[in-house]
Amino acid sequence: MRGMVWALLAAVTLAGGASAQGLGPQTGEIGDHREQVWKIPSADASRPMVTTVYRPPGEQRRPLAILNHGSPVSGRDQMQRPRFAAASAWFVQQGYVVVAPLRRGYGETGGRWNENYGSCEVGDYYGAGIEAAKDVDAAVQYMHTQPFVRADKTVVVGQSAGGWATVAYSARNPAGVPVMINFAGGRGGRSMNLPNNNCAPRNLVDAAGKFGRTARVPTLWIYTQNDTFFDPKLSQDMADAYKAAGGNADYRLLPAFGNDGHGLFGAATGVAIWSPLVQSFIARHR
Repeated sequence: MRGMVWALLAAVTLAGGASAQGLGPQTGEIGDHREQVWKIPSADASRPMVTTVYRPPGEQRRPLAILNHGSPVSGRDQMQRPRFAAASAWFVQQGYVVVAPLRRGYGETGGRWNENYGSCEVGDYYGAGIEAAKDVDAAVQYMHTQPFVRADKTVVVGQSAGGWATVAYSARNPAGVPVMINFAGGRGGRSMNLPNNNCAPRNLVDAAGKFGRTARVPTLWIYTQNDTFFDPKLSQDMADAYKAAGGNADYRLLPAFGNDGHGLFGAATGVAIWSPLVQSFIARHR
């Protein structure tokens, strides 16, 4: 059944266009599961986010899972709409409505890239996280108004820059979001596309501490031994700074995954590795 769900979500072909200002669903139901393209509000009212929405069968209210994408090393303006096919299939199987917004400054959503953290020497990761979190919050608030969404059981998840956005969002302690999950979160990794070459890593650790000052929502931090963006020492330092400031973080360092563990969350073969941790974490804080 799980393989069938994944195949249905990964193989669908989307049809139809969307007007620049149109909000809500832009495609209809496809088979037993629904993959839709929506345009939903961002933090900038004039710039809607192109968004993938997966819905389980039926019209009953379901809990919501927001999946936040990373930032490519290059070609940000060409970035495709995020789908997270394998991860989305798993969350749909657990009964979630899955929403993956393409934030401002990326791909078809376009507009100003407010997540820009400046030069490598400056590394304003706190400001970059705050801006990304604004779009995450816009997606959560909008989807909470939908008649098929339960507004009290939302899970916010992010990978890489999306994981950092999730950490930043945790500082808000938003209503209806009992847990958040950070996969390989951070910014400024692989400077000049070199492995384990980080821009101003101390700034990253300091920013994690700033977010932890107000964050009280339980968060799960998942990293791997062979992450070439954020090595084990850096990821541990970030989590420690977050916790020392008052944040609630469950840090897990997993064994090496493939050639680069940074891609664990998005890999089809990664689901079997991280899903037991995520399932247990959500159950403990439900």
